[in-house]
Amino acid sequence: MLDLFGKAMLDYQTNNNPEDIITETSISDPDEMSISYLFRSYNEMPEIEKKALQLARGKTLDVGCGAGSHSLSLQNDRKLDVYSIDISPKAIETCRLRGLQNTEVENILDYSGEKFDTVLLLMNGTGIFGKLENCNLYLQKLKSLLNIGGQILIDSSDIIYMFDEDEDGGKWIPSEKEYYGELTFTLTYKNEREIPFDWLYLDYNTLQNASIANGLKCELIQEGEHFDYLARLTL
Repeated sequence: MLDLFGKAMLDYQTNNNPEDIITETSISDPDEMSISYLFRSYNEMPEIEKKALQLARGKTLDVGCGAGSHSLSLQNDRKLDVYSIDISPKAIETCRLRGLQNTEVENILDYSGEKFDTVLLLMNGTGIFGKLENCNLYLQKLKSLLNIGGQILIDSSDIIYMFDEDEDGGKWIPSEKEYYGELTFTLTYKNEREIPFDWLYLDYNTLQNASIANGLKCELIQEGEHFDYLARLTL
């Protein structure tokens, strides 16, 4: 990993001539994203993210914290005890520069510390699963990190809308794909191209079925304006 996402965050934080990131997936054309979006305040966040932060309680783990905006809101506004992790060293450096107190470079699958009352995975939290076949692995890991009465707050989107309809109204999905939410994601920053990585979008029913199969209750908390949703998983 070239850590281009982290590099862009750190450039923005340190005013080092930041540029837009170019994102591209296996089913979408290149698109520009302003890195400033990752530095948004609570009031600038989508309603689903606001709802997740409102529901967070107790000792909280923010998985894939990025530039730390969600964690900072919980730390500074809600006064919660927040521990934030990301696989990007430059993202974590950015978080520390922004004043986040407890943050480390870590892969969630490798975490073996304390348990939490809330585990937070936002901005398509299911993305880190990569493939549908990895759901059990990640859900079991997340489940193991919960205190009694704890919760996992996770969001995603049903991206079936991105596929063309046939004349009968059905969706045309490439036959080689086992699940339509499995994408390959690539980003470019300052003329450097990141190594492509798998990224998973899960429709709610699939997440619910996977949760039940792994001994978790799954509740639909809120739906967004563009096929996105927030779910809560509990023991």
